[in-house]
This record gives sequence, structure tokens and C-alpha cells, in this order.
Amino acid sequence: MTLVTRVELAIGAAALVLVFLLVLVQAAQRYLPVSGWPWTGELARFCLVWLTISVAGVLVTTDSHIALQLVDGIKNPTVLRVVRVVAAVTVAAVGAAFALEAWDLMASQGRLRSPSLRMPLTWLYLFPFLGFLSTAVRGVVAAIGFARSPEPPVPTHGEVAA
Repeated sequence: MTLVTRVELAIGAAALVLVFLLVLVQAAQRYLPVSGWPWTGELARFCLVWLTISVAGVLVTTDSHIALQLVDGIKNPTVLRVVRVVAAVTVAAVGAAFALEAWDLMASQGRLRSPSLRMPLTWLYLFPFLGFLSTAVRGVVAAIGFARSPEPPVPTHGEVAA
């Protein structure tokens, strides 16, 4: 496992733990005689976004992302390879477009702050930018790997062979 993958998984794990803890705090606040902290809900929502997008590149690399395997019944390995290359290039293009949009949001939203935390929105868009950039790079690498592979794709964990 590469260092980048470990870092992305660590960010995702930290965001998951934070979401869990913040939701517990929100639930506990309902039964305590103290006023609630509105920033807990805001940070939990931000962490959910960071969790979802920060591990997207890892899913592309491990071929664990949601996919519709519509062409698995085709026996021609060349056709299967072409479909996988086109799919990986599409994932890379979408990742690159989202990374550009996240970069634009980081550049244009610098003066704005979140309502409760007063966190600069640039920080909010940093993890999506990195996640989408990783997805784009890993999509290109996957496309090259699929194009060079002489073997047809084999089912991975959770998949069933046709």
C-alpha cells in the first residue's frame, strides 16, 4: 500500500470517527441541561463530505468503486479491455473536472466562513480538491494499466463471475 493510499485512508478514518463522535455529542445534548453546540452538526456534515471524497481515489485504485458490469458476458477480451479503458478515462475526466471546480471554489470562497465554526470555506474545499485530484490521477493510471494488460479482467472481492 502506497503512502498516498495510507494518508487518504487515514483522512477517511479520522472523518468517520469524527462523524460518529459528533453525532453522539448531538444526541447527548438533547438530554443534558446545557445549551447545545451548533458547530457539532456543521462539523459532522463537513466530515461526511471529507470522508466520501477523500477515499474516492483509493476506490478507483482497488477497483472497489460502484460499477455496473454490463459487458461481463462478452467473451472477447479486447472488447472488455476497451470498455474498462474508456470507463477509467471517464472517471479520470470527471475527477479532473471536479478537482478544477474545487480549486475554483477554494480560490473564490476564501473570505467566506462557515456559520457556526467560523472556518474559512477554503478549508472545506481542500479535501475534496485533493480527493478529486487523486481520483483523476488514479483513473489515468488505471486506464494505462487496463490498456497494457493482456489478461481479461477477473472478478475481485464482492463480484461474481459471469
